[in-house]
Amino acid sequence: METLLAVLVLLGLIAVSNIVNRFIPFVPIPLIQIGLGVLVVLIPPGIHMELEPELFFVLFIAPLLFNDGRRTPRAELWNLRAPILMLALGLVFATVLVAGYAIHWMIPSIPLAAAFALAAILSPTDAVAVSAIAGRVHLPKSIHRVLEGESLMNDASGLVAFKFAIAAAVTGVFSLRQATFSFILIAVGGLVAGAVLAFLLIRLSVFIRKLGMEDVTVHTLLQILTPFIIYLVSEELGLSGILAVVAGGVIHAIEKDRAVSPQYKLQLVSASTWSVLLFILNGMVFLILGVSIPDVISVVYRDSAVDNWMVFGYVLAITVLLIVLRFLWVYGFTLWMHRGEKAEKRSLKEVLITSISGVRGAVTLAGAFSIPLVLGDGSPFPERNLMIFLAAGCILMSLLIASIFLPALAGKGEEGAGSEEGSEQAAKSVVIDAGMAMMRSMMDGDSRDSAQPALNEFKEKIQKMSLPGQDDDPAAERMRQLGMEARIVGLHAERKALNTLIEKEEVPAGVAEKMTEMLDYTEAFFAKHLNSQIRLSLSEVGRMFSGMFAGQRGQEEGWQAAAAQYKEVSCKAKLVMSQAAVAAIRDHMNEENREASQHVIDRYEMLMARLNGDSGWTPDGVMDARKLEVKLKAIQEQRDKVQQMYQEGAINRKVAGRLRHFVDHLEASIWED
Repeated sequence: METLLAVLVLLGLIAVSNIVNRFIPFVPIPLIQIGLGVLVVLIPPGIHMELEPELFFVLFIAPLLFNDGRRTPRAELWNLRAPILMLALGLVFATVLVAGYAIHWMIPSIPLAAAFALAAILSPTDAVAVSAIAGRVHLPKSIHRVLEGESLMNDASGLVAFKFAIAAAVTGVFSLRQATFSFILIAVGGLVAGAVLAFLLIRLSVFIRKLGMEDVTVHTLLQILTPFIIYLVSEELGLSGILAVVAGGVIHAIEKDRAVSPQYKLQLVSASTWSVLLFILNGMVFLILGVSIPDVISVVYRDSAVDNWMVFGYVLAITVLLIVLRFLWVYGFTLWMHRGEKAEKRSLKEVLITSISGVRGAVTLAGAFSIPLVLGDGSPFPERNLMIFLAAGCILMSLLIASIFLPALAGKGEEGAGSEEGSEQAAKSVVIDAGMAMMRSMMDGDSRDSAQPALNEFKEKIQKMSLPGQDDDPAAERMRQLGMEARIVGLHAERKALNTLIEKEEVPAGVAEKMTEMLDYTEAFFAKHLNSQIRLSLSEVGRMFSGMFAGQRGQEEGWQAAAAQYKEVSCKAKLVMSQAAVAAIRDHMNEENREASQHVIDRYEMLMARLNGDSGWTPDGVMDARKLEVKLKAIQEQRDKVQQMYQEGAINRKVAGRLRHFVDHLEASIWED
C-alpha cells in the first residue's frame, strides 16, 4: 500500500511540475521535478523509495530510448555519424581514462579501478535530460541532432566501460583485449538482436491482422510491450539491451514509412497512448532522481570521515573537468574536420554549446546505485556512498550549468534561425500537407465516404485563410473575436431552447443526447472559460453513467430509434434553436459588434433556409458528424506536426506560435461551419 501511495503522489507531482513551469518558464521542468522529489521526501511523513537499477532500466530507460529511436530522423543521424561516433565512443573512453586518473588523484581513498568506474558512469549524457533542455532552449538543429544521436549511443559504451571497471575493482583482474572484444560483441550483438526482435514482433502484428484481428487495443498493447521484450531478451543473451531498444525503434520507424496503407486508427490510438506513457515516464525519471538524492546526501553528511565542504568542491571540480574535457574533444574534432579552413567564431560558440549541453541524468544515478556493496574478498566496496553522492552531485551541477548558460548562448540563435518569412511559409506548407495527408489516408478506411468531401472543404477553407494579410490584420483578429462572442451568445440561446423542448418532451431522449453533446463540444471550443469546461465534463460523466445503467442492448435500441427519427425531429428542433439564437444575438448587438453579429446571424439564417427546404441533414443524420470528425483529426495532426518541427529544431518558438495561431483559426472556422 505504501508503494502504491508513493506512485500516486509522484504521478500527481508530474502534473504539479508542469503547472509550476507555467509560472517560472525559465526553470527547466527536470529541475522542478527534482526539486519536488526532494521536497516530498523532506516533508513529513515523507516518501522513501529505493532505486533498483535493473528495474529502473527496464521500466524507464527501455521505452524512452525505444521512442527516441522511432522518432529520430535516420537520414540526419547518418549524415552526422562521424561526430556522433566520436562523442559516443571516443569521448566516453577518453573521459574514463582522463577523469578516472583525475578522480583517483583528487580522492586517493577511491581506488583507481573504482575511479575508472565512476568516470565511466559519468561519461554518458542522458537522452531524457538532453531532450528536456533542448525543448526549452531550442538548440541549433545540427547540435540537437548530434546530442540526440550521442545520447542514444553512449549509454551502451559508458555502461560497458563501467561494467569492466567494476569487475576490475571487485576481482582485481583486467584484460584490455578481452574488454575490447566483449565491447564489440555486446554493442554489435545488441544492435542486431534489437533489429531482429523488432522485425519478428512486427511480423507477428501483421500475422495477427491477417487472421482478421483488427482490434486496435491488441496491436497498441503489442507496441507498448515491444521495448520491454527487446530489452529483457537482449540482456538475457548478454548483449546491450539499451542499443537493442534503439535499434528496435529504428526498425519500427522504417516499417511505418514503408507501410503502403497505414492503419490510421491504430496510429492515432498508438500515438495518444505513447504520448501519455512518455509524459509519465519522463516525469517519473526526474522525480525518482529527486527522491533518491536526500538519502544519498544524508549518508555522506553523517560520515565523520568526510569533509562536507570538500565533497561539494569535488563535485564542482569533476563537473568542470567533464565540461572542459568535452570542449577540448569537440573543438579538436572540429578543427580536424575543417583542417585547412579558417576557423570561424560561430564554430567556437557551437562547440561551447555542445560542451555545456552534455548534461547527465538518471542513467548515471541508476548506474551508480548498481555499484556492488562488497568486493570479491567480502570487504566493503571502498567509498561506495561517496561515489553515489558524487554522481548525484554531477547530475545536478550539469543541469544547473546548462540551465543558466545555454539560454544566453543559444538565445540569439532561436530568434534568428528559421524566423524569416520564407521559412515560416515553408513550415506552414508542411503543416497543411500533414493534415491533408492524414485525411487522404482515411479514404481506405471506415471514413472513406466522408473523407473526400471533408478534404475538399478543408482545402477550400485553407485557401481562404491563406490569403495575404489574413493572419496579421488586427482588425480581422478583432472581428474574429467579436464573432466568437456572438456565437457563444447564440449557443447559450440554443441550449436554453433545446432544454425547453426536452422538458416539453418534444425531442426524444436519443436525439436530445446527440444534440446536447454537439452543443457541449462546440461551446467548449468557443468558450475557453471554466464554466463551459465543467459543463462538458459533467455531460460526459452523465452520458457515461446513463450508458452503464441502460446496458448495451438498450443503448443500441436507443441509437437505432434515434437514427430512424433523427432527420424530422432534429430539423424541427434546430429551427427552434436557431430562431432563439438569432433573437438573442440581436438583443446583444451594439455598434462595435454589429458587423460580426450580423455575419453570425446570416449563417443561422442560411441554416434555417436549408432546414426549411428539408436539405439540412443526411438521411441517417451522421454524415456531417463524420466529416467534422475527419477535419478535427486533421487539425490534431497539424498541431502534432508543429510540435514535432519545434522539437526537431526546424522552427523556433516564435514561428511555432504563429503556426499554432493559424491552426487555431482554422479549427475555429471549421466549428463555425
